[in-house]
Amino acid sequence: MIDEAVILKLHTIALKLRRDVVEMIGTGAAGHLGGSASLAELMAVLYFHTMHFGKDKLQDPRRDRLLLSKGHAALIQYAALCELGCFPREELKRVKKINGLLQGHPDLSIPGIEGVTGSLGQGLSIGLGMALALRLDNNPARVYVVMGDGEQSEGQLWEAAMAASNYKASNITAFLDWNKVQATGPTGEIFSIPDLDKKWRAFGWDVRIIPGHDPQKIIEAVEAAAEVKDRPALIILDTIKGRGFSFAEGNAAYHNGIFTEEIYAQALKELDAREAELAAMGGH
Repeated sequence: MIDEAVILKLHTIALKLRRDVVEMIGTGAAGHLGGSASLAELMAVLYFHTMHFGKDKLQDPRRDRLLLSKGHAALIQYAALCELGCFPREELKRVKKINGLLQGHPDLSIPGIEGVTGSLGQGLSIGLGMALALRLDNNPARVYVVMGDGEQSEGQLWEAAMAASNYKASNITAFLDWNKVQATGPTGEIFSIPDLDKKWRAFGWDVRIIPGHDPQKIIEAVEAAAEVKDRPALIILDTIKGRGFSFAEGNAAYHNGIFTEEIYAQALKELDAREAELAAMGGH
């Protein structure tokens, strides 16, 4: 069991990341809330607990790498990098602005970003190339790749899955954000891909399905995946799109939706309520 204080800290960090995402979106402009919110706990665990990574390690060849293949959820990764001090907080107010550092999708000009993503299906290929290069260098760093469930319809992704298994790339751990909603509706209605766990196992991967908003389960799965030495590992995160915001949970309208003043205020109110809940838990 992971210490309760550690789990509470990670829940608190996940809350901070969600708040940063809301503030980055602001009002009157579209922003990818849904797929960012479903990844908050994973980002908290990887960046603040698991990975060998930090603002002082951006050029360290032994740093762990994280690639967000579902690059449209960049806001949650930017939030984590900002909380780690990789760039000034003022940049959060300039997302997708001409004079800003933070682009709509991950870009190599941003400290802490390891690859350009956004066109879906490419992140696993990039990550596999990194993992194989690290292995050639006898470098102990691990590569983490985060994919979406809508992204599973991309052919290049499955080519990379086959290649990773063929080359026994055990230094790569992939995550599938199984939030079941994509840009225009439920993934099962748009492009149904049943039995994802069985498909990935058939491709030669070690596969686990876990509750995607439970830091303890995420930590346990990541540690177990690191012990697999003869194949790559996939962790399927059973998540809720828009998690943490009642108006956005499971709602495709907030895949890339616009906040009105009222909705923005509601988002902050719900974050405040969660903050009070976590504070109360810390007092026991």
